[in-house]
Amino acid sequence: MSTGPQSGPRPWHAFLRTLLRFERDKITPWLALRNTAGVVFPLAAGAVLGQLGAGLAVATGALTVSFSDSHDAYRSRARKMLAASVMVGLAVAAGAASGQIRVLPVVLAGAWAFAAGMLVALSNAAADLGVLSLFTLIVYAARPLPWHEALLAGMFAAAGGALQTGLALAFWPLRRYAAQCRALAELYSGLALAASTPVRASQAPPASLQSTQAQEALSSLDRDHSLHGERFRLLLSQAERIRLVLMMLGRLRVRLSCEPAGLPCAKLLDGGLTLAAPLLQSLASALQPGAAAPVLSHSLSQLQSLADQVRVLAADAPPSLAAMATDARFQLDALAGQLRSAIDLAVSASPEGLLAFDRRESRRPWRLRLSGTFAILRANLSLNSAACRHAIRLAVCVTLGSALGHSLGWHRSYWLPMTVAIVLKPDFTATFSRGVLRLSGTFAGLLLSTALFHLLPSGLASEILLIGAFTFLLRCFGSANYGIFVTAVTAVIVLLVAVTGVSPGDVIAARGLNSAVGGVLALLAFWLWPTRERSRIPDILAAMLDAYRAYFQAIAQSYMESNSPASQPLDQRRLGARRERSNLEASLDRLMAEPGVTAETRHALGGILANSHRLVHAIMALEAGLWSSNPVPARPAFRQFAHHVELTLHSLAAALRGSPLRRSDLPDLREDHRRLVQTGDSLTERYALVNVETDRITNSLNTLVEDLLTWLRETS
Repeated sequence: MSTGPQSGPRPWHAFLRTLLRFERDKITPWLALRNTAGVVFPLAAGAVLGQLGAGLAVATGALTVSFSDSHDAYRSRARKMLAASVMVGLAVAAGAASGQIRVLPVVLAGAWAFAAGMLVALSNAAADLGVLSLFTLIVYAARPLPWHEALLAGMFAAAGGALQTGLALAFWPLRRYAAQCRALAELYSGLALAASTPVRASQAPPASLQSTQAQEALSSLDRDHSLHGERFRLLLSQAERIRLVLMMLGRLRVRLSCEPAGLPCAKLLDGGLTLAAPLLQSLASALQPGAAAPVLSHSLSQLQSLADQVRVLAADAPPSLAAMATDARFQLDALAGQLRSAIDLAVSASPEGLLAFDRRESRRPWRLRLSGTFAILRANLSLNSAACRHAIRLAVCVTLGSALGHSLGWHRSYWLPMTVAIVLKPDFTATFSRGVLRLSGTFAGLLLSTALFHLLPSGLASEILLIGAFTFLLRCFGSANYGIFVTAVTAVIVLLVAVTGVSPGDVIAARGLNSAVGGVLALLAFWLWPTRERSRIPDILAAMLDAYRAYFQAIAQSYMESNSPASQPLDQRRLGARRERSNLEASLDRLMAEPGVTAETRHALGGILANSHRLVHAIMALEAGLWSSNPVPARPAFRQFAHHVELTLHSLAAALRGSPLRRSDLPDLREDHRRLVQTGDSLTERYALVNVETDRITNSLNTLVEDLLTWLRETS
């Protein structure tokens, strides 16, 4: 099974596209400007005050911490950058102090490399921070200091990180997701127009142009696993489902109107579409920058009431209309659920909504947080985790590189493990080609910085200006093209070393030799353990769904037994689900780097991942409810719902492994949820919580079913 058309581009063309790919929407000039200021100012101040060593340590900390800077909410940004400041301070102090003992730098570099590799499980930004802090450790280990001076250097580096944090918090950033918000708002506005306009067979499906534009606008978020990125992908996925439902409801309305017995049902569908239009327009308004549209909860209740009336008519409909009436009930139920989900997402996608989400998450135990750092890292401490395997590879190669450089006594041998860290990445797929790109960028950075050093007037001022120029290039354009990133980061490191008095020209041969050996060592690791992601995605996705099913089963069993659940089995199931989710995220990141992966594949898999996240978030909320609400007798309708959720997840996993599956083979979760809501006292805390979270499970799982079945049909 593949993830794209059989007739794709030739490998050489795809390879060139990978090398030359430049993502313009990832250019960040204002962020780069403040990051550059945080690096250059300490160097300039140190030069003026005659404290160049202190200025260099502060600049090193500022440079490393700049990779944690972003356009996130202030609280989230401050938390990440301050943690990074502590991390780089430790790297400087530990590296400089370890140089006093011969074997310690090698052991420490290997341990730090493992930790840096594990950060891949968190995000690309965290992984970059891990690699940069590893660079810092290796460089300072090559310049040993007495322990008290090493500690002071570490404090200076942490102060540089704090300076960078202060600059990041001083100015309100531009809206990073303005284009995505605007495209989604136009899509939902187009859907509102479609809901109030009769569907004609001679016309294109409703909101086709807006859908295409929204997909293009969100294509840059393929590897963005932040809360913002996930919500935008989910909003797009819900819009696509709503678009199809509107088209089906319009056609059913026309067909039912042709039969006298179908007129009552057609009028109810007419009323449902009339109610949906202002709801969709409200969503469009809520997605506009700075807007806060009211949530039309009364209209949602009316829409659900119409669905219930269609259900009654479908039960009494004559045989000739029963199928159409039943389909109409199903589509109207689906529309109500999708609108509830979209409104929830639109509200939580605002800055205020994200802040509220952060507050709710912070009140939960860390093990129950969807994006909790320690929970994710703990779950990935297993050989079943792609992040853990990458961490082991990186640790082994960096340790070998450090040991080789020390044993041979080469000049500037720290470039050997540094090049290993630059080249060796978790994407063991395209990957040999991208390894070549990284190695080429390393040599380009060496040559460019050395050439400029000789061409420009000599002096400390010129070196500081060059550091500023390459830092700006790194932070502004590095995210848009990896070749630029590697070239710029290599040049910055060369120039930072040059500030200490080491001429780039005098040691370029040593740097080139160490870089070549380090690059070969890293590429050899690629060659010894290659993996092509497109053939593994179905199995990894199936494993995640199996883990979700086991996790949900344990929680549902606790609800049905109405007693205090055993925490250990739940912890194990949750860790398993979290690990498999991290595996899928890492696998998709590697897949996106492969040549020949189409935009349609990226969009489809991004939607599948986003809906799977929404599913597990609702499941985790159910687990949290076990501890925060009083036990009540289990409802028979909940047993039926839980059984059908497990059956759906099992069937989807089997389909990913090759078993045939049709939509009609799966249970009607929306009908199960309706029966569940009609039982029990909705004012009881646990019943109310279960009703809300099972609605989210129903919506996300139904959407996941449609997305997966569509993707399987297109890739079979």
